[in-house]
Amino acid sequence: MRLLPRWNPPNPWASTEVEWLEPPPEAPLQIFEEDARSILSKNDSPDVPFRWSLNPYRGCVHGCAYCYARPTHQYLGFGAGSDFERKIVVKRNAPALLRAAFDKGAWQGESISFSGNTDCYQPVEASFRLTRRCLELCLEYRNPAHVITKSALVRRDAALLAELARVAGAGVTVSIPFADEAMARAIEPQASAPSARFETLRVLAEAGVPVAVNVAPVIPGLNDSQVVEVLERAAAAGAAGAGIQAVRLPAEVLPVFFERLSRAYPQRAAKVESAIRQVRDGKLDVAEFGARMSGAGPRWQAIERLFQVHRARLGLDGDEERAVARASTFRRPRAQGELFGE
Repeated sequence: MRLLPRWNPPNPWASTEVEWLEPPPEAPLQIFEEDARSILSKNDSPDVPFRWSLNPYRGCVHGCAYCYARPTHQYLGFGAGSDFERKIVVKRNAPALLRAAFDKGAWQGESISFSGNTDCYQPVEASFRLTRRCLELCLEYRNPAHVITKSALVRRDAALLAELARVAGAGVTVSIPFADEAMARAIEPQASAPSARFETLRVLAEAGVPVAVNVAPVIPGLNDSQVVEVLERAAAAGAAGAGIQAVRLPAEVLPVFFERLSRAYPQRAAKVESAIRQVRDGKLDVAEFGARMSGAGPRWQAIERLFQVHRARLGLDGDEERAVARASTFRRPRAQGELFGE
């Protein structure tokens, strides 16, 4: 696993800061287990296509420079930089909380999106298996689910997801913003390589899981020239749908992103900054609902048009989430005594 120095932008929620007088030490991976108070988050933003999300982990080992979830780590007293990538909080009671939510009379079996914030299949899932245990509960209660991930680890649960897709509804969207392996490694250092993600689409599709690709985020001046290749390789791997999103750089994500970009591509950083401003009305980020995930202006319109033309050409205008938009299949398993008429 890549070692990185400790570095975090100033935390607006902290009253003190630490400055290293010498080169900062390496940041070791630290795992913090917690008993969360709840596991389902209700979303009312028009920018996301789901109402309920589930995140078993806080922070993400993948370390994507552009991750919009970084500022949420600051609420815990951690930083949005190396802390976000190396201080991972595990919600160890996630399955118990999900079962309790399913057993409440108010729950009507709506689809749950796994990974509305950080990746539910990041490396720690291999040991803790919280995502798998929650998906097993979805199967037990026949509750539809949708997974968003960059990780090849989701292949481990291909059979489980296929069965859930059959009895209730399930789908997986794999985020693949880069076709270039070296560029992906520079910007998404611990995420699965693009080639592994395309193979993941193939494995899931062959197992019977509806899959889609999300070309996200598109970073103008960096990876917008790779959109067509991503779509073509995803279609060849069995994807049925495709989406696109513009890069978001809120708050403390901005310095993390440009620090990483400048280190990896020092001669392109200014060009990328200018290109982002071109699709954000002169800004580097737009916070308003309805505009955060998209862009504006001629450059973004050209990117979006290119995406739409090739999505249609490749037959990627389907939507794997249609598999979860069916009549409710949710049901609470009867107690064992009821099964035997006791």
